Amino acid sequence: MLTAFILVKSTREGLTRLGPELADVEGVAEVYTVTGEWDFVAIVRVREHDDLANVVTRHLTRLDGIERTQTMVAFQQFSAHDLEAMFGLGLEDTKG
Repeated sequence: MLTAFILVKSTREGLTRLGPELADVEGVAEVYTVTGEWDFVAIVRVREHDDLANVVTRHLTRLDGIERTQTMVAFQQFSAHDLEAMFGLGLEDTKG
């Protein structure tokens, strides 16, 4: 399973309708509106890199209202449990 985060900069006209359209793209698991330089973050979960390429080059390019995108592919995933264990290392109570 491949997870990618696609940052989407929308045109002014696209702001009000692009969220649901992004969510309807096959392979897009979740879409969030965000603050800052980017307007949306789409989380894509697909089987292979070719599937991600199809999402970006065949589906997103057909949506009106996208000014630009930036795609980040995830390498490793950490759950809240993993993070708690990692940051808790060496902090065990040593007072017998």
